Amino acid sequence: MSGHHDVHVFSRDEIIEGTQRPISKTIKTLCVALTLIGAAVFLFGAFTGVDRVWHALHTNWLFFASVSSAAVMIVAVQRITTARWSRGIVRLLEGYVAFLPVAFVLLLVILLVGRENIFPWAVKTPSIAEKAVYLDVPFLLIREIAIFAILTIMSVYYIYTSVRLDVGGSPEAGSSWAAGIRARMRKGFRDERREIHSTHSRQGKLAVWLAIAFGCFWCVIAWDLAMSLDLYYHSVLYGWWFFMGAWLVAIASWTLLVMAWRKHLNRYDMMTETHFHDLGKLCFAFAAFWGYLTFSQFLIIWYANMGEETHWMRLRLIEPWWPVTIGVVFLMFVLPFFGLLSRAAKLYLPTMAFFAICIIVGLWFHRYIEVYPSLYGDIGLKGISLPLGLWELGVTAGMLGLWGLSYIGFMDAFPRMRVTLMTSPHRDEVQVPCNPETMEPLPAHE
Repeated sequence: MSGHHDVHVFSRDEIIEGTQRPISKTIKTLCVALTLIGAAVFLFGAFTGVDRVWHALHTNWLFFASVSSAAVMIVAVQRITTARWSRGIVRLLEGYVAFLPVAFVLLLVILLVGRENIFPWAVKTPSIAEKAVYLDVPFLLIREIAIFAILTIMSVYYIYTSVRLDVGGSPEAGSSWAAGIRARMRKGFRDERREIHSTHSRQGKLAVWLAIAFGCFWCVIAWDLAMSLDLYYHSVLYGWWFFMGAWLVAIASWTLLVMAWRKHLNRYDMMTETHFHDLGKLCFAFAAFWGYLTFSQFLIIWYANMGEETHWMRLRLIEPWWPVTIGVVFLMFVLPFFGLLSRAAKLYLPTMAFFAICIIVGLWFHRYIEVYPSLYGDIGLKGISLPLGLWELGVTAGMLGLWGLSYIGFMDAFPRMRVTLMTSPHRDEVQVPCNPETMEPLPAHE
């Protein structure tokens, strides 16, 4: 028994034709409706002086912006590791980048219009001298706007280089709004082999710099826009804890999207059990890592027993916040960790979808529990119930609709799979990099 079996390699025409089915107008209409509902709720609350709509907007910005940025970083990691397993599904993750320019505009609204409704440092100077310097309003606004702009530009350009490789070698197709972008991508497009190597080389440099920017910048954003809601709390682990939660949700939501696209396109031959097994293993691994970071942070705070740290954790473990805090731990760690131990749980799509949804919902409540207790304090002592209702649900619906419109716009505008790296006879030459100008193999250290 040789164990040999034939593997069907799809042609370019097969992939293009098999992935062109338009997205349902019902889904687009639903996204528009959610966006309008969210906008109406937010505007009504903002103009009637309800601060909770600003708190809800900030919570959702932290959720959607961090997940979208983490998704692009996961794409870049595929290049750093020269991964081949994800070629058939990674474009479904690249679409997350479309929300980042929208997130940048929303960040401007939050920082320039609504900061006094959200951030304590905008109306009160911290009593600690070092924090007064660090949280100085002009200094903070400049660095937040600058680093998120840089992160957005780097992310968009990275995905641009990836999409260009497919647009340049495929027939003209896609939404009219992106026709100019596609034309720019085709300009100067050389022979396919040379473009594969030049793109691979360019992305190798970009991916590493993006990884550095992602880690450093999201730590700063987490400190400035989440941790600073409590003027006296600080944790060295907070930044990692923040962006690794987003990383985990990017993988979980990617898993759900692969399921949805496979059914929508009816391409069970292109998106296979192997993909779900790999995605399930990633969800399991990073749920474990998130749990490790969470316990590490809690253990150090408990053991040190310092007032400037313990008050933050204590607040989240008393009424009315503690059910949300414990729920986050179960949704993001306990259920996916123990639920995804077996191979069968990863391959049986209802269970995989259930645990992916648990993770996504868990991070939303994670962002909620980062923001609201710091702003509302010991409200349980006053008999005030959990501030979770119309304002939060309405704004969340609006952000979900806005994210969906951004994603759909991207997926309608560009090839939905990495056609070139799935079909080109030169696709695996990148395992031995070449000089894109001379096409001579490069020394291993380069």
